[in-house]
Amino acid sequence: MSSENVEIARRGYEAIRRGDVTEVGELLDEDVKWHAGDPMAVGACRNRKQALAFMRRPERRDPGELIDVIDAGDRVVVILQPPPVDGERAPMRAQITMFRDGKVIEMAGCPTVEAALAEAGVEWRPADRRRLI
Repeated sequence: MSSENVEIARRGYEAIRRGDVTEVGELLDEDVKWHAGDPMAVGACRNRKQALAFMRRPERRDPGELIDVIDAGDRVVVILQPPPVDGERAPMRAQITMFRDGKVIEMAGCPTVEAALAEAGVEWRPADRRRLI
């Protein structure tokens, strides 16, 4: 099932890049949580409707470049390179995406790529070309 989760995450990312929020919605559980570490924080999404509304916001249209999706069993680590800000390269960011029965049930942003990898208990070396897209 874990390789399926990697493919679901990749499909979701590509749908977001195309602006196909409908396809993304099909991948999300009705009660999906999306947050930056605290599911009860102000601004956290607590269901599919809120998550899709957040994705439709104009500033969310370009998520950046997908660097990798790393298998961690019932979850994956998604590593992104955000678009430049004022011509400056932004630091990579990561989130842990959790699955149940082929649906995304939670997306938790992490403060750093290293924190996401540690939390998921996986290693990643960007120099390993087999791991890069």
